[in-house]
Amino acid sequence: MNSSSLIRKVYQGVACRRQMFRMFDRHAQRPNRWDSNDAAALYAGEWFEIDETEHDYMFEILPPLWIRGSMFAMREFLTGRVTSVFFALRIDQTIRYFHGYCDVSDKESVETMRVAIVERESRPVRMMTREERLEHIWSSTADQYRGYADLSSPEASRGKRTIAFYGGRAGSRLRILEDLTDQEIAAKLPVHLRNLPSQAAA
Repeated sequence: MNSSSLIRKVYQGVACRRQMFRMFDRHAQRPNRWDSNDAAALYAGEWFEIDETEHDYMFEILPPLWIRGSMFAMREFLTGRVTSVFFALRIDQTIRYFHGYCDVSDKESVETMRVAIVERESRPVRMMTREERLEHIWSSTADQYRGYADLSSPEASRGKRTIAFYGGRAGSRLRILEDLTDQEIAAKLPVHLRNLPSQAAA
């Protein structure tokens, strides 16, 4: 699998340290976590913004695997050949900081991610795609309110991500994340993100 084709922003805004550490393993509840199967495809290509303090904190934890200009990679691999890469990028005359998971067996993955982040964050209008909205909901939901469809679910849904959704008098119910309606997505997003356009104006 070419992970560079799956680059995706998974959180809107700048993650604080607590949120950063939570997002380092967004898929901790996945089925068969401890099996020998490689989870690289779940993580490779994910990225989000952090601040300078968290960027520098991570730089000082361990000697990096490598440093390339304004980027460095963590020595410890998350899964397979996927590791954390930290970026300090000049975007619109401002230095901003990002974390991404790259599969370093793909020699182009780091540069492809760098270019994708700059392109995404250089758009003139704040926006979120449907996929980014879903990923933000997943990233910001506490573990006890998110999970994966189990064997009690219809076969086509098993293993898919689920979110607890409050259904009024009916109480909470699990919904497949990717099946949320636009109205349900809006209800799960913080107010300041609900009305962002889905694409930049031409």
